Amino acid sequence: MKVSLFLTCLADVVYPASVGKSTVEILERFGCEVDFPKKQTCCGQPAFNSGYHRETKEVAKHMINVFKDAEYVVSPSGSCTTMLHEYVHLFEDELEWKQKAEDLKNKSYELTQFLVDVLNVKDVGAKLEVKATYHTSCHMTRLLGVKTAPITLLKNVEGLKYTELPNKEQCCGFGGTFSVKMLPISEQMVDEKVQHITETDAEVLIGADLGCLMNIGGRINRQGKPIKVMHIAEVLNSR
Repeated sequence: MKVSLFLTCLADVVYPASVGKSTVEILERFGCEVDFPKKQTCCGQPAFNSGYHRETKEVAKHMINVFKDAEYVVSPSGSCTTMLHEYVHLFEDELEWKQKAEDLKNKSYELTQFLVDVLNVKDVGAKLEVKATYHTSCHMTRLLGVKTAPITLLKNVEGLKYTELPNKEQCCGFGGTFSVKMLPISEQMVDEKVQHITETDAEVLIGADLGCLMNIGGRINRQGKPIKVMHIAEVLNSR
């Protein structure tokens, strides 16, 4: 099975040695031949969410062409995978590009979704002896519809004691440009999220979207709480 890795901006620039490496190693462990198309760029989500749809179309066309020959496209980000799926709606009035966008959507998966739904893997053989909780990011759960796959995989990590996060459906306050434009509101939201994480007595907060983890992790650090933040790919690659 051939998989093209869509690494995303944050993973590429900020976390390549941990999240990117872990994603590749997990996929290869289960027989996937992984390639990394070097011409990939941002998926266009920041521009799209800010209302710059014309500019986003140019990015979307580029990304569609980058992955046009891929058998599967897998990303360690529910949010960015959701944006690849959003291209279909972006090209609603351009039938040729809409079909190309549909083709990309049908072969694009978030990492845990791909492991569970495509490879039928529920236990990756990971081992991590910690108390942990999991943040369910908005785009991944509400728009992409990936809810159970991450939990299924985490519950099979040897030594990991999982506690469900109270009010898990609440946004962490990141929302991309929202955290910049609506800072006071965003700050209150992330404070509430950190409080719920603290209530679980977790040593590690796990998530599948680096934007959320960067936002929550930054707040945890500022509050001086001894809670480590890990992307789910890092957890699933633990031995």
